[in-house]
Amino acid sequence: KGAVSPGTRATTERVRAAIFNILDPEQYQGGRVLDLFAGSGSLGIEALSHGAGWADFVEWDRRQSAVITSNLESTGFSSQGHVHRLDVLQALLTLPGRYDLVLLDPPYKMGGLDSLLEKIASQPGLIVDDGVVIAGHSKHEDLHENYGPLRLTSHRRYGDNVVDFFIYEQIQDKSQPQKYPPETLEDFTEDSDTGEGGTPSW
Repeated sequence: KGAVSPGTRATTERVRAAIFNILDPEQYQGGRVLDLFAGSGSLGIEALSHGAGWADFVEWDRRQSAVITSNLESTGFSSQGHVHRLDVLQALLTLPGRYDLVLLDPPYKMGGLDSLLEKIASQPGLIVDDGVVIAGHSKHEDLHENYGPLRLTSHRRYGDNVVDFFIYEQIQDKSQPQKYPPETLEDFTEDSDTGEGGTPSW
C-alpha cells in the first residue's frame, strides 16, 4: 500500500476493489490507462496489477508526483508508467491518447467534473472505441447520462461517494443530455466509509 502525502484524499481500498471487480479486464488488458488527478497513483497502479500494459499518471502536486514514482518502483511497475506533472486540461491536449481506460478522482471540493467530462468526450483520439471512463464524485454533484460519445452505463453509490462508469461510443446521440438516472440505468447503493470530517473518499 503506497504512501500518501498529508491532506490528500486517497481512494479507499474497498471502493477501489469494487471498481475493478465491476470492470471487465478484457476492456483494458494490455491496453493504455490514463489516471487523472492521480494522487498516490493507486487507481492506475491497480489497473496495471490487473493486466493493463501502460499507465500515464497526471498529478500537478510535486509531492504527490514523487509519491507516485515511489509507488511505481515499489510495486515493480516503473517500466510501465510515467508521471506527468501537468494541469489536467494541459494533459488532455498533450498526451498521446488512444486510452482504453480513463480514471478520474478529482478533489470533491474542486467541482467542475461535468465540464471536464465534456472536454474529455470532445477530445479527438483520446479514448479508443468502447473505451471506459470512470469518474468518482460526491453524491451532491449531479452528472449527465451522456456527453456526446460518452454514455453512462452504471451509477454506483457507496455512502456519500459515487462512482460512475461511462463507455465511449462513436455513434453520438445529438439529443440534449439528461440528468441520470434513467429508468434503464443500473443503480447500485451500498454503505461505505467516508474520509475524515465527513469528506467523501473513494
